[in-house]
Amino acid sequence: MPSERAEVQVRPGVEDDLEALTDIYNHYVRETPITFDTVAFTPQERRPWLLSHPEDGPYRLMVATEADTQEILGYATSSPYRAKPAYATSVETTVYVAPHAGRRGIGTLLYKALFEALAGEDLHRAYAGIAQPNEASTRLHERFGFRYVGTYREVGRKFGRYWDVAWYEKELQARER
Repeated sequence: MPSERAEVQVRPGVEDDLEALTDIYNHYVRETPITFDTVAFTPQERRPWLLSHPEDGPYRLMVATEADTQEILGYATSSPYRAKPAYATSVETTVYVAPHAGRRGIGTLLYKALFEALAGEDLHRAYAGIAQPNEASTRLHERFGFRYVGTYREVGRKFGRYWDVAWYEKELQARER
């Protein structure tokens, strides 16, 4: 009997995924403090985001699908850390899993594929901000070698309260001496 992980495929995201990816993200916008967006998006509003993650280069979008139905179960991205040129070798990474697909190792599969795809890129560090509390995300990031570097206290307000964001970093290439 194949494991549940064997029933999941990970591939680069494509434009046909936009509606499903938007639905997953909007769940987190409406229901959780995991993202600090506060208003749900239409797929058309999310299109520039999708197009900013091509199949190659440092800014990737990896999508997990059910092998038999091709239903999208989640996605992981690497995005620019900050807009200034000196930050070009740093990325911010994130994972979103469909609410019904949790606890199946989808996040692990997505991050494995994302970091494999980024291995040949001119990148030095990956950063991840995790709204607190979020033990599952903290465990995932630590499993992939992210280390805690600090917390921004009460940095975002959503659902009538303030939320902390813990920041993590991961070395992507050995430092050149």
